[in-house]
Amino acid sequence: MKEMDCVEVINEKDRYVKDGVHKGMQGWICDPDFINGTWLVNFPQYGEKDDIAEIPILEEDLMLLPNGMDARVNERIKAQFGD
Repeated sequence: MKEMDCVEVINEKDRYVKDGVHKGMQGWICDPDFINGTWLVNFPQYGEKDDIAEIPILEEDLMLLPNGMDARVNERIKAQFGD
């Protein structure tokens, strides 16, 4: 993986949930540095809304999305959890 890659969270973990990030959410790697097994990932919402979070995610908890991401997915998942 590398900076600007689109990714999806494949594991639900409390450390991500506390920041509003859940399994299935999509984001993009926003820093070129791979630190302690994690990538800094930005999770946007659709349109001009504030981002959900920008947090480090373990590489093992990410799946590469070669065809890009869809921020509308994040909004649907966020609504399910009432975040």
